[in-house]
Amino acid sequence: MKIEPLKISVSDIVQDYVDNSDKEEGIYGYGGKLNIRPKYQRNYVYDDKKRNAVIDTVSHNFPLGIMYWVKNDDGTFEILDGQQRTISICEFVRLDNPAKGYSMSNLFGNPHARTFSQLLPHEKERILNYPLLVYVCDGADTDRLRWFETINIAGEKLSEQEIRNAQYSGSWITDAKRYFSKSNNNVAQALATKPHPLMSLPSNNNWNRQGGLEKVLRWYINNLSDTKLLEKYMAENKDLENALYLWEYFKSVIEWVKTLFPVWRKGMDKVEWGILYNAYHENNYNLKELQDKVAALYADDEVVNKSGIYEYVFDRKLNHLNLRQFEDWQKATVYEKQGGICPFCVAEHRERTHYELCKMDADHITPWIDGGKTTVENCQMLCIEHNRAKGRK
Repeated sequence: MKIEPLKISVSDIVQDYVDNSDKEEGIYGYGGKLNIRPKYQRNYVYDDKKRNAVIDTVSHNFPLGIMYWVKNDDGTFEILDGQQRTISICEFVRLDNPAKGYSMSNLFGNPHARTFSQLLPHEKERILNYPLLVYVCDGADTDRLRWFETINIAGEKLSEQEIRNAQYSGSWITDAKRYFSKSNNNVAQALATKPHPLMSLPSNNNWNRQGGLEKVLRWYINNLSDTKLLEKYMAENKDLENALYLWEYFKSVIEWVKTLFPVWRKGMDKVEWGILYNAYHENNYNLKELQDKVAALYADDEVVNKSGIYEYVFDRKLNHLNLRQFEDWQKATVYEKQGGICPFCVAEHRERTHYELCKMDADHITPWIDGGKTTVENCQMLCIEHNRAKGRK
């Protein structure tokens, strides 16, 4: 891996500056060789105070801070850290438009100098000749990842997926971001919102910070927790021409869910739908029975975890539902009625051992699966040994 400083001035970086973000085309500079903001990256913008602080720093020839670039295989560059500082400088020098807010006050002690064009020639030269401290990374994927994580310490911190995108940059990740990271008119995000909010992402910003892409990738590799497996997949596929197959997979997941569960219900956004799709989409289901079962479970006040219903209807594992538990007052009531005696011990003709309340567990006489409710009438206090034995059985 090579990490080397690049000698560059403001005049270099503003060369051929173009902002086509309003056309979803991104922002470029440095003679067209620097991708300042990729097409589909989040549209975060400095406010006036932060932007003006950048220009003030440059005008006083104070250090602005290190910027980090990534060198692509074709010799172009992409900004990893320093995007907003770069845009602030370029917009001030190139746009020179007070109406858009790209103006200052009292530049170089001149109360009439608000824009770049109003500066004196030597003041313009001072800004254009200002040296920017840029470090460029060019190396193997694993080395680059370690470097990215190390420098990701200040400002608008990169998300983990943004770091991975920079590490495994190529035609495939560029195309994948086109589908899943578009800041405006995000078709993928639109598909995953009401009435079918299928992605457990709490805010729109997470989509633009690659949260949507990361979620779909983890679904596709069928693993939600193994980050090394995710990075291995990205490394092996970074040179693919496009990510159309990933988009088709995502649409298949959405359509499968909409077909099986056409009614939106609270909690659907917490379900890992891609994982369920991978396991069950080839099976045939009676849609009416499936939908009736979901409706009945939602209406059942014994079911605490409503989002777990969608996993339960496929694998019938009760732990997904987080069924209602007996409350302390119910346990105490039944304990007093039984006098601290375990009925299973009595049934086995054991000695009528008296147990302390803390040594007994509450058990449903009629299980929930057979229609039992969490009521005093359906509660029995068992010694820990018999309750565990019943659970195993």
